[in-house]
Amino acid sequence: MLILLPPSETKATGGDGPPLRLDHLFLPSLTRVREMVLDALMSVSASPQAAAAALKLGPKQLGEAERNVVLRTAPTMPALDRYTGVLYDALDAGAMTLSQRGRADERIAIGSALFGVVGADDLIPCYRLSAGSKLPGLGSLRSMWRPLLSDALHGADSGLVVDLRSGGYSALGPVDGAITATVLTEQADGTRKVVSHFNKHHKGLLARALATTRAEPQNLTAVARVASRAGLKVEIASDRELLILTG
Repeated sequence: MLILLPPSETKATGGDGPPLRLDHLFLPSLTRVREMVLDALMSVSASPQAAAAALKLGPKQLGEAERNVVLRTAPTMPALDRYTGVLYDALDAGAMTLSQRGRADERIAIGSALFGVVGADDLIPCYRLSAGSKLPGLGSLRSMWRPLLSDALHGADSGLVVDLRSGGYSALGPVDGAITATVLTEQADGTRKVVSHFNKHHKGLLARALATTRAEPQNLTAVARVASRAGLKVEIASDRELLILTG
């Protein structure tokens, strides 16, 4: 099973890992494009004005562009620890047992505007780049990643794919046949509405349940069973969509 998560704009800083090695990352077939995007990001980030425009940064965020300039020499840490925020708080990798973390490292991959996708245990530096950014000389990141990323993910030979990425990141490399999850809140009158505020939280809980289970789900019914056992209220909406219901 492969669980695809979105990245986060907020990231833990620092790290004690060695400098970035693009050829050591998950899906090495993406290395050439990773090199191109990395070089373009480092180049534009050397100019505060150019970085602010390309990365849509405010004055208080320019320090994040400064980190991009030293991406090849900056300290690294596992991607699952690097990304922070609501989804990753719910995933709570820091509270996993060693065996749970081992399963999570094998099953989780994280979408990335810079790297296309990374494995949970890939060593990466702190960076700033979003799926909607446009780097000088490269055009849209979707045009860079989409021709290769979908094929690379399909070729990962991971069996079942549960794609919890947000729209901008799933567009970088769609996975045909992947299971998706939609979070809905049930109103007092029985109607249901798409959740925005708690969407990431509940997807993080689902990701944790799937990443740490000893089971090996092979289909949507099995995914729903794992989610239910973890305390989530779920329904199967179609052959590829799981509903997570909140009240």
